[in-house]
Amino acid sequence: MRRHRVSSALLLLLAVITAGTVGYVLLGFGVLDALYQTVTTVTTVGFREVKPMSHAGMVFTIVLILAGVGTALYALSLALESFLDGHFRRQLEGRRMERTIARLRDHVIVCGYGRVGRAAAQHLKASGHPVVIVDRDLTRLEGLPYPYVLGDISNDEALLAAGIERAKALVATLETDADNVYVALSARALRPDLVIIARARSEDSTAKLYRAGANRVVNAQLIGGRRMAAYALTPDVAEFLDVVMHDETLDFRIEQVEIGEQSPVRDRRIDDAAVSERTGVVVLAARPPGSTAFVPAPPVHLELAVGTILIVVGTPAQLDELRTVVDGHSAGRGSLRR
Repeated sequence: MRRHRVSSALLLLLAVITAGTVGYVLLGFGVLDALYQTVTTVTTVGFREVKPMSHAGMVFTIVLILAGVGTALYALSLALESFLDGHFRRQLEGRRMERTIARLRDHVIVCGYGRVGRAAAQHLKASGHPVVIVDRDLTRLEGLPYPYVLGDISNDEALLAAGIERAKALVATLETDADNVYVALSARALRPDLVIIARARSEDSTAKLYRAGANRVVNAQLIGGRRMAAYALTPDVAEFLDVVMHDETLDFRIEQVEIGEQSPVRDRRIDDAAVSERTGVVVLAARPPGSTAFVPAPPVHLELAVGTILIVVGTPAQLDELRTVVDGHSAGRGSLRR
């Protein structure tokens, strides 16, 4: 609304200047002299008259002053008010964002709010995880439901402003692989223990992103093609996994839980810990500490060493019970890492 008012006022001022210039030309002025006389009259500068005026010229100048001075002052005041209001509003908004981000812990930083970054942020928010967006384009950030940092991601200050010291993970979804490599390098230097997920547009960039410090590299085109093939070959399996992983309204979901050093079930066998029997969850797979491979349908004699990752499926109530068993107390939803 304010922008529309400023545009209308500036158009009105332009119309007055055009009309004044045309009027002076009809009174015998040259085009440049007419424009000069109009501008000096409307802005009340009044250096001098370009040439002596007739009575008709004087009357026209009086009308131009009455019409033009008010229009010029109105347009300039609206433009100045809009500039100052926008400047102060951005400053206040920036300070509010800084306070909000300073209170966050274990949040996820999404670098780049394009289509991929938007989808990632929406899923994280639906899952109950706090999100901070970092982007250099203000038009992408206005009206976001998340706290954000406006800045060039090539500067460490942007990552520090996003609270990288307290973040749980960083998702790099910038437009080019080179930018994502740079983000991974910067983030890894600032936080050696941070989980970094990076987007890759080409397969050639995957190895570079891993060398730059990314924990996981996602090629959206490759994953999309494989999912389409999976829907063609095993549509029910693909749909089940897609729904369980991404539909937050379901009564069951797949999550992961890690055996910690203080866990009551550490160093016990799965059958001895009776994880499934006590909680009702189904253990789909396990990843022993230090291993890159999963053990599907883990055998009952598998030892739950510290650092073991269990992939489980169950209802929210069953998962809450699993937290109690694994952590020794009710840890809340945040103890399981998706």
